[in-house]
Amino acid sequence: MEPKKKILVTGAAGALAKKVIEQLKKEYKIIAVDFRTKVDLGIPVESYKVDFNKRIFEDIFREHEFDGIIHLGRISAQELNRFTRYNANVTGTRKLLDLARKYNVPKVLVLSTYFVYGASAYNPSLLDELTPLKASELTMDLVDSVELENLCNIYLYKHPELNITILRPCNIAGPGVRNTFSKLLSEKRSPVLWGFSPLMQFIHIDDMRDAICLAFEKNIRGVYNIAPDDYISLQDAIKAAGAKTIPIPSIPPSLTESISKYLQWKSFPPYLINYFKYPVIIDGRLFAKTFGFKPKKSLQDIFTYYKSLK
Repeated sequence: MEPKKKILVTGAAGALAKKVIEQLKKEYKIIAVDFRTKVDLGIPVESYKVDFNKRIFEDIFREHEFDGIIHLGRISAQELNRFTRYNANVTGTRKLLDLARKYNVPKVLVLSTYFVYGASAYNPSLLDELTPLKASELTMDLVDSVELENLCNIYLYKHPELNITILRPCNIAGPGVRNTFSKLLSEKRSPVLWGFSPLMQFIHIDDMRDAICLAFEKNIRGVYNIAPDDYISLQDAIKAAGAKTIPIPSIPPSLTESISKYLQWKSFPPYLINYFKYPVIIDGRLFAKTFGFKPKKSLQDIFTYYKSLK
């Protein structure tokens, strides 16, 4: 019996990574790492807490001959300060990719975010993969997300032997997800901006797990948006999730930020104010066509879950 191929999965403490590991563990030997904590996955999977920039991280590459990397370990802007986040997301990702080259890892998948496009009144109605990434021009808190993407794009074209696939999903939602808009749907009363209700896209965590596993298996290098065909306005999404809206003033911006900081709304961070104003609708057709992907969960499935939490 042939030994299982080995995969390194980063960001193993996250709900999405756990689902990906659970899906792939039958076919692969998984080595799980996380910058924040060592994870007990409840299954026979090796798990490490490790700083990508420390020498010990290379020891893991020396010990295991990896057949692939699934890099889900992007630290969000709400988790750490800018310096630590940049060090983990950008410098750490560069170290990861350099080690992948050094130890001849044949394929790498990187999870990005649609936030890199930036929310602006001047965005086109539908953003495809060639749309410029403007988020860092609008807020310093997303600089590391954009630079992580730019770094991966450089390696994608300079080092084709890594076969890098970059995924830019819309809002991931569902059980265990703790991102900004998932928290917004989870609350009984959710803040919104007076006069604004941008269109939004949501993908269920189970569908996102399937998309990642499919992209990793097929390994077609490139950059891909991931989003369903349907979308909904923010305020309608909140109501469908069984919550009530709390309108707050949108001008002057300083007042909006002060209210958010004072009330410590984790679901309404100041650096994402523009995403509560302007739609950022991404075109997921390229991924759907290239990989034969179609989400199984509907918006109603997502909102029914959040409604059950109330």
